[in-house]
Order: sequence, then C-alpha cells, then structure tokens
Amino acid sequence: MAEICFQMIDSPIGKLSLADNGIGLVAVAYEHAWPALAARLGPLRERSSPLIERCQDCLEAYFAGRRKTFDLPLSVSGTVFQKKIWRTLLTIPYGETRSYAELAHQAGYPRAWRAAGSANAVNPISIIVPCHRVIASDGSLAGYGGGQAAKRWLLQREGAI
Repeated sequence: MAEICFQMIDSPIGKLSLADNGIGLVAVAYEHAWPALAARLGPLRERSSPLIERCQDCLEAYFAGRRKTFDLPLSVSGTVFQKKIWRTLLTIPYGETRSYAELAHQAGYPRAWRAAGSANAVNPISIIVPCHRVIASDGSLAGYGGGQAAKRWLLQREGAI
C-alpha cells in the first residue's frame, strides 16, 4: 500500500486537510470531516509533498479569485456510481450551479437524484471536485459537508449567488 501524505492548511473557510497517495489527491477535507475520512484512507504520514504544495498554491489562488479551474491529478476510491457523480461534478463550470436532479440526469441516472445527493455528500475532494456547486431544485443552498457558511462563501466567490 502506498504511503499517504497529508498536511493541514488554513483557508478563508476553515482548516483543510490535503492528502496525496503518490498518484493523485485522495482528499481535500474540512477539519471536522478529516478524522472519519483519514480512518478510511489507511496509514497516513503528516508531511507535505510536491502535489500537496501544488494543491495548496492552486487553492490559495482560487480563494483569492485568481483561479477558476484545477488541473490536479486525482485518485479517489468509491463505487462506480459515486465516481460517475464525482466526474460529473467536474463538468459544472465555475460560477454555475446545478440541482441534484440536474446532476443525476447529466450523470445518466435521471431518477437517482437522492443517490446523487448522497454521493455528493461523501465527495472526498471538496472544492477541487466542486460539490458546493450543487443546490436544491428550489434554489436553496441545501446541505454541504463544509457547512452552509462555507458553501455560501464559495458560491459568492464564484459569483454564482
């Protein structure tokens, strides 16, 4: 099993843990969600890596409004359905939102909006895989693993709300 390196960073929306397995990012997680995710990842070593440093630079530029896209290698574990939903999240452009129903339909599962919401909720790579861009059909923000304040901040930064 490859060693997974991680590092905690500060951000305008709270502390984030960035984790890299030597192939790609395995996590960008909020501080409160990190312990449960870390337990599923396996042995971890707290230290930086070139990819973690690159991710940190990209996130800093994003938070400052200087970056709209990410080109970082990802290495996620999940079901076939979850991975399809996460790939679909990557197609939602900066500054736009989709409803859970639209996400499910775009992913090829038009009746699975609740399941799409569940997959969205366990996305291990927050912000980079933009689960914050998914809102309720009525336009309300709905849930977000980082909390409503973080979701609102991210969507306001992007000009989506």
